[in-house]
Amino acid sequence: MGSSRSSILCFLMLCASFLVPTSCHSYSHGALFIFGDSFYDAGNNIYLNTSNTSLAKLSIFPYGETYFKHPTGRVSDGRLIPDFIAEFAKLPLIPPYLQPGNHQFTNGVNFASGGAGALVENNQGPNMEKQLRKKLGASEVKTLLSTAVYMFSIGSNDYLVPFITNSTLLQSYSKKEYVKMVIGNITTVIQEIYKIGGRKFGLSKLIPWGCFPFSRELKLSSTGGSGCMEEFTLLAKLHNRALLEALKELKKSQLKGYTYSIFDAYTVATAIFNNPSKYGFEEVKWHAVAAVH
Repeated sequence: MGSSRSSILCFLMLCASFLVPTSCHSYSHGALFIFGDSFYDAGNNIYLNTSNTSLAKLSIFPYGETYFKHPTGRVSDGRLIPDFIAEFAKLPLIPPYLQPGNHQFTNGVNFASGGAGALVENNQGPNMEKQLRKKLGASEVKTLLSTAVYMFSIGSNDYLVPFITNSTLLQSYSKKEYVKMVIGNITTVIQEIYKIGGRKFGLSKLIPWGCFPFSRELKLSSTGGSGCMEEFTLLAKLHNRALLEALKELKKSQLKGYTYSIFDAYTVATAIFNNPSKYGFEEVKWHAVAAVH
């Protein structure tokens, strides 16, 4: 098994192990609450009222064709990392929060939404505790939240938006200052979840976004140049280093019982970009669709 596959497997197993029963209360089987962007979105964007035409593409093939045999709203032709973690933990697939008729929260909820970011400007999600209290009641929510795992895939859009809009954020701050704001919002959310009982967190590093097919095409259309958008990749590297340090600092603080796992998506994606055929891809530079089979 290659190092990239080993990295993915270790992350899946560790996050799933967080859900192993530790007591005899009614929610000892654990729950999975998922936050983030299109990497973890299980279909919330299908149900959003939006004029964004790019979202309509999620309801046609090849999305969903590998595993589900129909489009599900996932930006993938198969399952996503949270789907595999749920499977490892013997949980059903965690449904998108906005899915009509979804009123079962004891296994968790997927709040991830394509386009979401950590900064206020970039599509924040709903208040989880407030929504759950309406469904389950305060006492049951407290028990549920204390045994759950909280997964995050967030940050990519915060660095992407300045490149595809008229935003002046990157001109108003240095790269390190901007990254610090993004990381600060992520750790603030972790601490807020901790306050309501959350103890187990799974996070992901950013991929080398500058070499992603979308970024290559963006560079080609905007400058006529080929190759990777190095500035975008640099931001991803700065983010990944800052995220790891921030998680370590939280561990050193007085957050009793706080624990985390971090998935090195940067290394995995780099391995795929450098040797696509090893991982079942023919093309990763221009028109490839990233998918989990």
